[in-house]
Amino acid sequence: MSSLDTTTFDTSPLEGVYSWTDTLRAVYYGPGSTKTALPKLLNTLGVKKALIVTGKSLHEKTDVVRKVEAILKESNSWGATFFEIGEHSPIAGIRKGIKHYKETECDCIVAVGGGSPVDAAKAILYNIQLEVGGKTPPQIAIPTTLSAAEYTIGAGFTNDEGIKVSVNSNELAPAGIILDAELTLATPERLWLSTGIRALDHAVENLYRPLITHPQKVLCYAALADLFKYLPLSKAEPGNVEARQMLQIASWMSIWPIKLEKYSALGLSHALGHKLGARYGIPHGITSCLTLAPTVLLKSELASEIDKAALAASLFHLREPSTGSIDGDVRRLATLINELVISLGLQSTLEQYKVPKEDFPRIAKEALGRDDDPELPRVVELLESIYAPLKL
Repeated sequence: MSSLDTTTFDTSPLEGVYSWTDTLRAVYYGPGSTKTALPKLLNTLGVKKALIVTGKSLHEKTDVVRKVEAILKESNSWGATFFEIGEHSPIAGIRKGIKHYKETECDCIVAVGGGSPVDAAKAILYNIQLEVGGKTPPQIAIPTTLSAAEYTIGAGFTNDEGIKVSVNSNELAPAGIILDAELTLATPERLWLSTGIRALDHAVENLYRPLITHPQKVLCYAALADLFKYLPLSKAEPGNVEARQMLQIASWMSIWPIKLEKYSALGLSHALGHKLGARYGIPHGITSCLTLAPTVLLKSELASEIDKAALAASLFHLREPSTGSIDGDVRRLATLINELVISLGLQSTLEQYKVPKEDFPRIAKEALGRDDDPELPRVVELLESIYAPLKL
């Protein structure tokens, strides 16, 4: 489900419930950690043969996949490498991956790359489980971007009609995650930085997402602060491994593993991104660069007072002075996000991606999940505001 969940819940920092994902056994992090962490995870999970799932560019243009293969081969745990995963995880690649997994008799997947390989690995394992029954085979995720797909139970992919859809199961969250900043050095700058804005999108939308606990929101504030600090530094110093490692940790904090009863888009920015991305060929991170700031601006008018207060509190963590009003502080946060996107060279427009204006009402309806939503005209206006460069 990639539309908004319209169920209403009472929200209070004084009460709630938290449960971690069923599958997660460990998160290892640190520069160079893959070499020691991957064998430990294989042993912990009791698996024997891994299929590496990755993308073509990472496989052919870098040595990252070769490094992971070498580690698996040292322990005789490499089964094969499948690298036909495209952006937004097209279903054709997933079908080929299922065939490859079965033919090579693997019992787990090691996903290497961004959100597309991680989500594709989940979808492959989901379908394997449907076919053979029993527990879903485990995944180990080694992300090279900041998109944070490795922390969720949902697998987003593009169906035969070119529409982004999802499957979800509490058994789909990866069992092991390795955050090794050294393996991100080959990630193209635009992909690296834009997925950092995707992580920022997670952190911001978790501040008003239903059922998110107070401790998680505190982690989101920490993520916000680190993303604002280290994304510009990483752009200025691409080889700074410490900054990259801090960004990977910030991405982790932005969407801390959680078990929810119902999987849905985090908020309006994500819901719009899901509807724009696959259909119009807009990368994951760039959709957040487009939609996050105007969504926060809209929240300054339409959100509940509790949600506005949560967003306004971001200024304290960003060491920004208050404007003197909660609504003004939320608008200021929207401006800061937009300025960060511009400073990173990531500002885009819907015109640039040839999104027809006549599609705006349909996109808004699909994102909101209903035709009669009272906010529909405002969401259409939001889309109109990013047809050209956003001005706040």
